[in-house]
Amino acid sequence: MPKQLWIWSITAALAGFLFGFDTVVISGADQQLQDLWQSSDLFHGMVVMAMALWGTVVGALVGGYPTNKYGRKTTLIWIGVLYTVSAIGCAVVSDPYSFAFFRFVGGLGVGASTIAAPAYISEIAPRAHRGKLVGLYQFNIVFGILVAFFSNYLLSGIGEGAWRWMLGIEAVPAIAYTFFAMTIPRSPRWLIMQGRFDEARQVLMLADPNRDIDAAFAQMKGEIDEEAKAGDVTIFDKRFRFILMLAFFIAFFNQMSGINAILYYAPRIFQEAGLGESTALLSSIGVGAVNMIATGIGVYLIDRVGRKTLMYIGSIGYIFSLTMVALAFGLGWGGLWVPFFLFFFIASHAIGQGTVIWVFISEIFPNRLRGYGQSFGSSVHWLLAAAVPAFIPVAFGTIGPAAVFAIFAATMVLQLLFVAFMMPETKGVSLEDLARQLIGKDARKAAIA
Repeated sequence: MPKQLWIWSITAALAGFLFGFDTVVISGADQQLQDLWQSSDLFHGMVVMAMALWGTVVGALVGGYPTNKYGRKTTLIWIGVLYTVSAIGCAVVSDPYSFAFFRFVGGLGVGASTIAAPAYISEIAPRAHRGKLVGLYQFNIVFGILVAFFSNYLLSGIGEGAWRWMLGIEAVPAIAYTFFAMTIPRSPRWLIMQGRFDEARQVLMLADPNRDIDAAFAQMKGEIDEEAKAGDVTIFDKRFRFILMLAFFIAFFNQMSGINAILYYAPRIFQEAGLGESTALLSSIGVGAVNMIATGIGVYLIDRVGRKTLMYIGSIGYIFSLTMVALAFGLGWGGLWVPFFLFFFIASHAIGQGTVIWVFISEIFPNRLRGYGQSFGSSVHWLLAAAVPAFIPVAFGTIGPAAVFAIFAATMVLQLLFVAFMMPETKGVSLEDLARQLIGKDARKAAIA
């Protein structure tokens, strides 16, 4: 692949680094903030901890509009601004309500990034490399998670104000990312939708000079023109019902695995299992390291073995690891059993759902509706990502960790059935051909192919 294509993809994918860092950095400040503001479990979970996720829901709901209207690049730049404002704001406030507001602002950036970054990369990438290039977004998410865990560990011993440094340090990569995003070109498919054909051809030539540019341009323009003839349709038109179901279920199962709950509360879960505070924070770094290594494997494999194969591997790993964590808590297994099985869970997620979700959602919607389609899939994902972690402190205190992890394991059996009987393989198919396959009467045929 051309060097320029790597640079553009990595730059856009750095939005994922900020996503991962912002999502998980709060875990290091979790109990400090609850002690500082003397919050109840419900208030702490719903307001202090989950407010960023509620912002993410809003960002995902509305992010499709600027992504389509003003372009993927412009949206990515403003995402960097939101992260910067959030990091600085969280570091200087002194009450839970102001803190929650700035966490909400950062959440807006996270939600919008799950739309704009995968859409941008999928639209500049050749079909043979689309999986791994979009997968760079997920790799950067887990890299950000690892850095956040490590940063929290290093800053945890500097005193009462450690949480301010934990959250404020994000401003440094956020500012850098904002300037990097200004250097990338616009998506060629978005340029074609705006009638800026010469610019689109130039980007296509730089992205893949070995491709037949005229043929690629003609295919993209033909599909976009065909979509335009259909008029002002929305993603809720009955022709897109199957695609919506695919986006809904992959997002639904992603969060019902418990992944965000585990990442948010990793130190607390490890302490529940009997580890000390320092050991719990150190074990959280292990979560981040396993996540990054397994994601790298998933990104390497996704264009080789396909999306469905990775989802099979991940689903089986989910079921085993979550069941064992539930048994470890239920039967009182001591030592390092819980961290071991949680590491196995993280690896299963990273190779399967973690690598696949943003690639898959960015592929299945038609060009003109891609931003709105990703908005739908991301909204489902983030609604659950906000709801599930919000209730973890209460659930642990009532039904207990064993029951919580047993529920997650049972839900993953349903995911395995979804992969087997409904999910299509998208490896090696152009975005335009995928749109034709998944719309209307061909959808069921594609699902079992």
